[in-house]
Amino acid sequence: MTRVIHTGDTHVGYQQYHSPERRADFRRAFAAVVDDAIEADVDAVVHAGDLFHDRRPELPDLMAVLSALRRLDDADIPFLAIVGNHEATRTGEWLDLFEGTGLATRLDDSPEIVGDTAFYGLDWVPESRRDELEYEFEDHDAAHAALVSHGLFTPFEFGEWDTETVLGDATVEFDAMLLGDNHKADTAEVAGTWVTYCGSTERASASEEDARGYNLVTFDDGVDIRRRSLDTRPFAFVSVDLAEGEGVERVREQVRQHDLADAVCIVEITGEGEPVTPAAIEEAGEAEGALLVRVTDRREIDEEADIGVSFADPDEAVNERVSEMGLSTAARDVDETVRESKVADSNVREEVKNRVTDLLGDDPGAFEPAGDDEEAVAGGATDDDATDGSEADAEADEPTANGDDEQGTMEEYL
Repeated sequence: MTRVIHTGDTHVGYQQYHSPERRADFRRAFAAVVDDAIEADVDAVVHAGDLFHDRRPELPDLMAVLSALRRLDDADIPFLAIVGNHEATRTGEWLDLFEGTGLATRLDDSPEIVGDTAFYGLDWVPESRRDELEYEFEDHDAAHAALVSHGLFTPFEFGEWDTETVLGDATVEFDAMLLGDNHKADTAEVAGTWVTYCGSTERASASEEDARGYNLVTFDDGVDIRRRSLDTRPFAFVSVDLAEGEGVERVREQVRQHDLADAVCIVEITGEGEPVTPAAIEEAGEAEGALLVRVTDRREIDEEADIGVSFADPDEAVNERVSEMGLSTAARDVDETVRESKVADSNVREEVKNRVTDLLGDDPGAFEPAGDDEEAVAGGATDDDATDGSEADAEADEPTANGDDEQGTMEEYL
């Protein structure tokens, strides 16, 4: 028997709503998974990608992950992982650094045996490269086998990577596919194989209303998948349908009816009522102890729909447009730097100059359009396309890119 925690989409380093407290929440959620793994004495923690939110995690986030991995190592619990779209780089992965220090194992096309189960990995691969994949995996002699991957697979919502093709073409027969990318936990049986998403460990989008958590997967006579919830920061979802003549006071009244202590308050307004100023709603929520308040007026979104743009979530709108532009690695690197909340406005010009200079000297190929000069292979590194435009990564989907300076950063942290 083999019993593992299947987690993913931890997005450590995500400063959601530009809030340092929310950024710390993502670190705490990952630490909570490790706490549960040690307490339950599982055989391994299997991470299905997007450990970090972007390619350039900062020192506090790196240190938090390293601390958690050391605790797993002290408990003799292996950390098995793959690379997701948010953290994939051209030159090297942080996961490789952790593997080099003996704190993690990067899964690929060769089996990693834990108990009586062989685990394989298939990193995130952009849709345009999947026709090149041959799904060739080395043989194993374990009782069970599982493929860990990152992407939007069928038959789940937003699925565009055909699961039956993967299972049918694979040279190994898998008992389960343990997946990441879709932040909604879900399970289905495809061609006799259990296929499951663990969901995200923190709410990376206002659309993720369900409790966050992970899967506890047991390989024995069959495959047993059980959901475990995490105690994360509370979100209060307030929906207000304004009747004609109603306005800000009605919304404020509805907000006050919720327990908002240390919560993120998400307010959605519909109906025929009067225009509402978000600042007045935010003030009411903060007075009730909310960490922050986010207001979406759906009536404004309906008006904006005529021009094809919604500003209910500006970050999401910009990310979606950028992901559709097919920019080069260098262009997306500049875009991220300009919009990155961790870079002070006064430092943006100098930071952009330094990044472009580094890329010109070390990686001229970064100025080629995305997808022109790299090959993606099963179990190997992927290209720099960090977004897939799906709702699964809605607010968390900030396109990022990096050149050879990533290696220097790794050495600096060592």
